[in-house]
Amino acid sequence: MSLAMNREELEDYMSQIFPQVSQDYSVQDLTEESIVMRLAVGDRHLRPGGTVSGPSMFGLADVSVYALILARRGQQSLAVTTGCSMDFMRKPDGNADLIARCTLLKLGKTLAVGDVLIFSEGSDKPVARATMTYSLPPEGSAAAAFG
Repeated sequence: MSLAMNREELEDYMSQIFPQVSQDYSVQDLTEESIVMRLAVGDRHLRPGGTVSGPSMFGLADVSVYALILARRGQQSLAVTTGCSMDFMRKPDGNADLIARCTLLKLGKTLAVGDVLIFSEGSDKPVARATMTYSLPPEGSAAAAFG
């Protein structure tokens, strides 16, 4: 399967539908099989103790799977998260951006499942791992065409 959107088209579309967070996330690499996303860590992402908060890591995992679904299927902004399993394994470096490496384990007609490993930039040891499940609007439906 080929990509429905390239990196630039994906970032432009995400900026349109999520302008409130578009400055936080960027696409570092995109292939048919995977996406690498960056969270530009700032003070608002930190919790006491100088570590990146769990909700910030969840957001990065969620956005990564969502972005890869969009890149593969096209402008379907109504795909929604229906499940998440997340393991927090190490303390992230509060002075480094977070990097997420995401692959889709399944991309069906109505369901997508993605796996995400999150790293502090400069480290090869993951700080978190997530499996995200998304419900997808049927292709050709009014919901699928929303955007």
